[in-house]
Amino acid sequence: MAELESLETAAEHERILREIESTDTACIGPTLRSVYDGEEHGRFMEKLDARIKNHDREIEKMCNFHYQGFVDSITELLKVRGEAQKLKSQVTETNHKLQVDGKELLISMEELKQCRMQQRNIATTVDKLNLCLPVLEMYTKLREQMKTKRHYPALKTLEHLEHTYLPLVSHYRFCKIMADNIPKLREEIKEVSMSDLKDFLESIRKHSDKIGETAMKQAQLQRNLDSIVSQHPKVVIGKKAKKDGASPEVNGMSPMSEQDSGILDVEDDEDDEEVPGAQDLVDFSPVYRCLHIYSVLGARETFENYYRKQRRKQARLVLQPPSNMHETLDGYRKYFNQIVGFFVVEDHILHTTQGLVNQAYIDELWEMALSKTIAALRTHSSYCSDPNLVLDLKNLIVHFADTLQGYGFPVNQLFDMLLEVRDQYSEILLKKWSGVFRNILDSDNYSPIPVTDEEVYKKIVGQFPFQDMELEKSFPKKFPFSEFVPKVYNQIKEFIYACLKFSEDLHLSSTEVDDMIRKSTNLLLTRTLNNCLQSVIKRKNIGLTELVQIIINTTHLEISCKFLEEFITNITNVLPETVHTTKLYGLTTFKDARHAAEEEIYTNLNQKIDQFLQLADYDWMATEPHSRASDYLLDLIAFLHSTFAVFTHLPGKVAQTACMSACKHLSTSLMQLLLEAEVKQITLGALQQFNLDVKECERFARSGPVPGFQEDTLQLAFINLRQLLDLFIQWDWSTYLADYGQPTCKYLRVNPTTALILLEKMKDTSRRNNVFAQFRKNERDKQKLIDTVAKQLRSLINSQQS
Repeated sequence: MAELESLETAAEHERILREIESTDTACIGPTLRSVYDGEEHGRFMEKLDARIKNHDREIEKMCNFHYQGFVDSITELLKVRGEAQKLKSQVTETNHKLQVDGKELLISMEELKQCRMQQRNIATTVDKLNLCLPVLEMYTKLREQMKTKRHYPALKTLEHLEHTYLPLVSHYRFCKIMADNIPKLREEIKEVSMSDLKDFLESIRKHSDKIGETAMKQAQLQRNLDSIVSQHPKVVIGKKAKKDGASPEVNGMSPMSEQDSGILDVEDDEDDEEVPGAQDLVDFSPVYRCLHIYSVLGARETFENYYRKQRRKQARLVLQPPSNMHETLDGYRKYFNQIVGFFVVEDHILHTTQGLVNQAYIDELWEMALSKTIAALRTHSSYCSDPNLVLDLKNLIVHFADTLQGYGFPVNQLFDMLLEVRDQYSEILLKKWSGVFRNILDSDNYSPIPVTDEEVYKKIVGQFPFQDMELEKSFPKKFPFSEFVPKVYNQIKEFIYACLKFSEDLHLSSTEVDDMIRKSTNLLLTRTLNNCLQSVIKRKNIGLTELVQIIINTTHLEISCKFLEEFITNITNVLPETVHTTKLYGLTTFKDARHAAEEEIYTNLNQKIDQFLQLADYDWMATEPHSRASDYLLDLIAFLHSTFAVFTHLPGKVAQTACMSACKHLSTSLMQLLLEAEVKQITLGALQQFNLDVKECERFARSGPVPGFQEDTLQLAFINLRQLLDLFIQWDWSTYLADYGQPTCKYLRVNPTTALILLEKMKDTSRRNNVFAQFRKNERDKQKLIDTVAKQLRSLINSQQS
């Protein structure tokens, strides 16, 4: 078995040796690895050494066989070496000669090479310069445009430079520097254009009032020329008609002006047929340029937001009124001019740019402006106390509203606010006319106006509607009223005119104007004039003559109200029969004034009577009466006669009421004198003297101081006194007590309480034997009778109370 394995190993080693002999050395590795993978590599080495020795012997045999040929070859090679040395010498000599002869040629060839290289370099340089020169020219042009502030063309040049020229020479270092500098140039253009826009915004903020003033003048002139335009439609109003479409920049063209001035000068020598438009004052090119620059740079939205934000800030500044705006009309005018100027600019921007501002933005600004303007006007107009200033303010507001309405802004709220100002204006007028009426009433002499001739008569009749055929026939005579009647009447008409002035241009219907005038006139009559009349009537130093004249005057003013109705109808062309027409109910003022004057007459008369009665000095303990009435009463009667003589021009009922009131007050006052608590005792003589005074009063009543009383009506004012005095003087107690309570009673007006008070005063004198001294023999019976009567009177009083 071991022999078999050694045979196999020997065969394997033999195979490996054959592979080593026949295989390329690069592939011998796997073969040798198989040897070392086995366990008989020692034996393999032995065989390999034996094989090497075998090959060495074969090589040695082969060399010994060919040795003579090798020696011959060496001999031949030695012969060839000598010939080779000779050939080398010849070649070297020939090369030396060639080097010497070709040196000049090499120099010329080198020179030719250099010239050809230079020529090629020059051609290449020219070609490259032809590519670079347009880039440099465009860059130079760009710098020049930026230096001259031609920003929009500079931006166009920058675009050509970046997209057309630089890509052709992008591998050059200076081009890379240019390309790196392009964003900086763009940013510089943005900043410079934005700076120009800021200058423009600042400029129009400062000149808004000038722009607005021009726009309002244009609107006013437009209104004045409307009729001419309708007849001559070819007349051009303003330069705006010549400028159709948007600004050239809006359509993508270059800007018309490269100077960002913002505000242009307007020449005064305009054509007669042209009205300068407010837009002609402004150079909008900075806005257009900046808009297009930002649009090209892809930042249009940023620009729009910035512009709108800045204009909102400016709007808030414009809408902030100065604190002293209400002091002069110029303050309001400048405020309105700034607002109009602001919105004229925005309206122009809206219509000449594509979306820089939109209608929603304009509407938002206008709503804010409208609310702030109305609030400011309400606040500042409330400080105005001059009706002329309020009227001028109203005209200015109307002009302001009409101007903005011409630009398409809704102004209904302004006209609504003017209706509020109208109420304020009416209040101011009422205050002013209150002073006017007070001056008229204070300066009046309250005497009928004398008429010396026809000229004076026509003058008065021209001022106040009055006709009197008798007054026209003969002169001199007097008007029944005093001077304050025509003056007040004319002032009422002036007030109506003042109200009418405010209603002009408010776009109100005739009915609304008529209603406003009538309401204001009613307030003038019922409040202002009424207060003035009442104030005069209630004055402490007012006399009866003045009161009588006031009644006469107010009567004529009340009659004149129908002429005021006609006057209002004529100026408003609205018939009073119209359903919604306000009626002129102010005539109640004159009725109230008359009633107040009448009451004041009654009070004044009573006060005069009281003053006379304060002079009464009765001797209540007198034994015998005087031969005539008391002096104070005679003076009082004389005063009443003279006073009622003045009442001839008063309405009959007024005079009668005054006379009756005076008589009643006199009767009541005399009764109070008789029953006064301080008078403890009254004698029969004093009672008889008192009776003489009452008879004087009755005589006055019978004399008919005021016509119109029937029979003894006026005497009834003294009936209570008369029956009381008759009862005591005649001592007719049996009749009084027997008939008391019956309608036919002789002493029906005598009150038991009054009779008891007076009886108590006379009872004390009876005890002193003053009253019934002539009945001394029956004194006890008389005293008993008085006690009996007093007891019965108390019984009557108790029965009445129960």
